[in-house]
Amino acid sequence: MNKDSLVTATAIGLALQLAMVVAGHYVSSIKDGFAIGGMLISLVAGLLYARKALGSWSDALIGGAIAGGVCALIGIAAAFLLNDVLAMILVMGTLASAVTGLVGGAIGKLIR
Repeated sequence: MNKDSLVTATAIGLALQLAMVVAGHYVSSIKDGFAIGGMLISLVAGLLYARKALGSWSDALIGGAIAGGVCALIGIAAAFLLNDVLAMILVMGTLASAVTGLVGGAIGKLIR
């Protein structure tokens, strides 16, 4: 696993997640799209990892899942601390985002 690529992809995903959470805290229409938006951001994080890492299929899938899951976990935790989501979303949203990060990793590997 390429540590630099993982950190970069996760950091970009996290910045996007936090921007969405902060905006959603103040704009209800953005808050209504947290689930779709968050998973889309995790997909992008996974895709970025696979494109930057240039590793094997398993590396792209695992790295994409980690990048997508970690950035979502922190973003969801921020939304929870702002009382914008329920605690169970920490688990469900992180798992869903890890899967979409894995899909992003696969897409990144395919289009390389």
